[in-house]
Amino acid sequence: MLTRDDRTIPNCLEVIDTIAPLKLQHIGFKDIGAELETLRTLNQKIQASGATSYLEVVATSPQAALNSARMAVEIGVNRLLGGTQVAETLAILKNTNITYYPFPGHPTGHPTKLGGTPDDIHAHTTGFVQQGCAGVDLLAYRATDSDPIALVQAARRALGTTPSLIVAGDINSQARINALQAAGANAFTIGSAAFNLSFSTAPTLIGQLSDIMGCVGVG
Repeated sequence: MLTRDDRTIPNCLEVIDTIAPLKLQHIGFKDIGAELETLRTLNQKIQASGATSYLEVVATSPQAALNSARMAVEIGVNRLLGGTQVAETLAILKNTNITYYPFPGHPTGHPTKLGGTPDDIHAHTTGFVQQGCAGVDLLAYRATDSDPIALVQAARRALGTTPSLIVAGDINSQARINALQAAGANAFTIGSAAFNLSFSTAPTLIGQLSDIMGCVGVG
């Protein structure tokens, strides 16, 4: 994710060119932190590189979140993450090719924290898929009430073998990546740890991303 502290980084258009040699296949950004035209151009650059583009909703008001879903349609992202107004968002995405992964549990604030128990996560995930969502975007390491891995396992049980469990937020070490893989996550987002040069000892963004890719056997 071209994000830091739950916001799209201001120089995202420069960074997408800088990291092009890595040939990343999945690149995303948030709905806040940059103007619409910047995000439109960013999305075009991501897709032109051959990568799948992701927009994650972190807007805190219901109306702003739905406006972000409309923005996703306008700029043409591949996948929309986040938000909790599932029926309304799916209606906005109707007749598009955008797949939707909402937040299960009870997300609040910005940067977002996640309330809820494993039972909540299981119930929400089951309901979202029944409504037509492709999967969920789980803020496991932002949990305030439960063990993060217990939440991942609950979502995994609800999804069965469907490869559609994305975990987002505060994934900042190989240990956490390993734990998510073991618990059944299919994908994770990472931003701040790379831009803060805190994921590994690599002194550059390219080095940080290369180390992250190495953790999952890519590159």
